[in-house]
Amino acid sequence: MTSTVSWKRVIRKVKMGKKVEKVLKERVEKGGGAASSSAEEEAARSAEEYVCTGILETDFPELCALVGMKEIPAVTSRPRPPVTPTTEKSMLEERQSLSTPPPGSAPAGERFAYFRPRLQVELESEDPRTVREVQVKGWKVDERMVRVFSKSLPSLSSLQSFHLWNVGLTDSLLNSLQAALPLCLKLRMLVLDGTPIPQQSYYRLIAEDSALTHVSLRNNKIDAEGAKLIGQALSTPKSTNKNLTSLNLAYNHLSDQGADHIAQGLRLNRTLLCLSLAHNGIGDEGALKLAEVLGPFALTHEETVERRWLLLGRDSERQKSPATRRADSKGERPLSHHSSTSLERSKDKPSRATSKKKDTPKKDEKPGAANQGTGSEAAAGKGGASGKKEENKLGKKPSDTKVPRSKGARSGGKEKRPPVIELEGKGSVVQQKPVEQLETVSPLLDSAEHRDGKLFIPGNSTLASLNLMGNSLTARSLPSLLSSLLSQGDARLGKVGTGLLRLNLARNSFPLDCDSFTKIQETLSVRDPLTKNPASRSPEGEQVQPA
Repeated sequence: MTSTVSWKRVIRKVKMGKKVEKVLKERVEKGGGAASSSAEEEAARSAEEYVCTGILETDFPELCALVGMKEIPAVTSRPRPPVTPTTEKSMLEERQSLSTPPPGSAPAGERFAYFRPRLQVELESEDPRTVREVQVKGWKVDERMVRVFSKSLPSLSSLQSFHLWNVGLTDSLLNSLQAALPLCLKLRMLVLDGTPIPQQSYYRLIAEDSALTHVSLRNNKIDAEGAKLIGQALSTPKSTNKNLTSLNLAYNHLSDQGADHIAQGLRLNRTLLCLSLAHNGIGDEGALKLAEVLGPFALTHEETVERRWLLLGRDSERQKSPATRRADSKGERPLSHHSSTSLERSKDKPSRATSKKKDTPKKDEKPGAANQGTGSEAAAGKGGASGKKEENKLGKKPSDTKVPRSKGARSGGKEKRPPVIELEGKGSVVQQKPVEQLETVSPLLDSAEHRDGKLFIPGNSTLASLNLMGNSLTARSLPSLLSSLLSQGDARLGKVGTGLLRLNLARNSFPLDCDSFTKIQETLSVRDPLTKNPASRSPEGEQVQPA
């Protein structure tokens, strides 16, 4: 019995020892986790307090070290020599020699140095502060790297382009990166290719307040839901993007439904010039929706209501402007004329004959004022004249100074209302009004036409290049595209935009000898400014328009 009892005690002690060890381990792990979290907080604070010098080769590794990165990507310059027919072969040979070194010439680690993470930059000059382009290709960007980019990129005063390819961003990381892009004052081009995001929040990059002009979102698996968000970012009846001029959505999964959403975004957008929807599985239904937007289209109920509100606002502004001008004329001019006439009448009552002599020879007022009248009268006359000159200088419009004294108020009040349009082209002071109108003009205020109980406005004539290569278009959708092109040609005079100049329809499901396709090519060959001699073009060039 004693042996069994002793063994039980030993087993209990062992079990208690194991429990104690577990508790101690948990405490150590908790302490280590707290220490690691505190270390991360300190690293974040030190990175935020770091003052960038504007030299990326210095700031980037310093920030990476402060954030706690062990492997820091190298910053390498990427020179771009001028490409000429004689140097193309030499450049290819150099690239091949750099990418495939001869066997045995270098260790294995140096051979694969090309595939290591690195930050490629392009400089405008030899000055390291003139970084104009930054490229990140083929390595994952995590939260710490986004923090480094958010701190270092705004310090680059010459940064214009930021390329990201296959970097594995998430929705939260894209949101953090998008918040830092407006701090780069000269950044206008963003390439985010090969980086699928499940939430498809790419629309944030082209929001209404975005300053980006060129955005590429190729090969990101964007489907109809993502296209809907992008179309709403391009334009809605109440908001529109006014800076984006080029959008590349090639190699995605838009389909006909996604093309319809993009076409909805093109209805009221008048800044986008180039759009690529190549290799997106778009069929005839999607092409018909795009063709509908290029030509005159009917307004929806929401667009009609917004148009009425805009018309009411414009009419109210027109009605208020003459009233404000009359109030300004009543508030400014009576003071100047009453003060001058009251002085003249008070001084002219005792001597009317002298006033007639003074009014007729205006050239002799300066020397004759002291001889013909008393000293007080001359001082008063000079004071009145100087008062008039000062009031004319303080006047808002220079046209008041050119008008005579007695007819200044009456003629000025009449000229302000109707001849405003005539003065806009002649005078330099009234030229601010057309600029304000151009900034606030909406396509909904274009001249409309009533047909079949609907309201039609001119289509989108700002889009100059449309790439539909590699889709599933058949001959059924070509007549609609042709009619939209012809309608743009008929309404080009006096309209904003040049109309569609390039339409890439290569690699689709229709024969190249189709009548509608040949007519489309003939119409575009006349419009394309880069076509020097359409008659001497080869048949292959006539069949396929460049992207």
